[in-house]
Order: sequence, then C-alpha cells, then structure tokens
Amino acid sequence: MKYNIRKKEEYSLAVSPPITSGDDLTDEIKACLIEQAMGVLKNSYAPYSHYNVAAAALFSSGKIYTGANIESAAFTATVCAERNAIHHAAAMGERKLIAIAIVGGPDSDDAGDLARHDYCTPCGICRQVMRDFADPHEMRVICARSADDYKEWTLEEMLPESFGPEDLEEE
Repeated sequence: MKYNIRKKEEYSLAVSPPITSGDDLTDEIKACLIEQAMGVLKNSYAPYSHYNVAAAALFSSGKIYTGANIESAAFTATVCAERNAIHHAAAMGERKLIAIAIVGGPDSDDAGDLARHDYCTPCGICRQVMRDFADPHEMRVICARSADDYKEWTLEEMLPESFGPEDLEEE
C-alpha cells in the first residue's frame, strides 16, 4: 500500500491512510519517525544525567507525537521521552500505539552526533506504558542512531510475559 506522510505543524506529522499494525510499517515511515525524534532531541532537558533522549510515537489515527526527556532535581519527577510522547498522545484522545522511534545518548543534543552512541532503548517503566497502549505482538520499538542505522523489536520481544489491560478485565 502507498502511504502519504504530511506535515501538519513543525513537530506534527500524519500518515495516511492510518496504519493499523506495526507489520505495515514501511522503511519511509520508519525513517520519518526517526527523523521526527531527531528533530526534537534538542528540546531534551537533561542537566543532571546529561543523557538526552527524544521519541516519536505513531498511533492508529496516523498521527505522530513527539517527546523529549525532562529531568527534575527531584529525580522521581523526571519524565522519559517515550512517556512524554505517549502521554501527550493520550491527552489528545489516542489509544492505540503502533510504533515508536527513540534516539539519544550522553550529551546528544546535536542529533547529527548520535552515530557515535549506542542505541538508546526504553526503560522498564516506558515499556510498561507502551504496553498499556499497544498490542505487544504488533507494536514496533525502533532504537536509532540515524534514519538508516537502527534496531527494531516488537514490544513483546522487549517486554516478554507482560501484564496488560486485559489482565485486569473481570470474567
């Protein structure tokens, strides 16, 4: 299928027709997600860890939401880039996460500098939040150093034997 990617605002893209599964991601869409994440990396606020991270999350509506990590001197108030993007999407009514691209590394506010770092993978809390909004068999996690240098997993591979919303349903 042919997909159209259109820019809505500076950090807002939409893919049409909407994608229903991570199985349908094209190389072009993956590159777009990575580039969107790289574009907001400069917005990371990491004065304590000096580890800058950004993410771009694609939802079933076709909209892409971005986020960057925001640290706090009270460390427990820190928000990871992945949760920042997902929570923004959820606040806008989104409920089905299809894929997320993550970029980052130590003192990486220059997105062009990512190639010298390893792939930035999501923490356990972010993996659990992804699980709340995704089918773990279909959702894709893309950890990148550039648009053509990335690793990709299903959420199930990153969070095996996970606990999700269906585990709380009453019979």
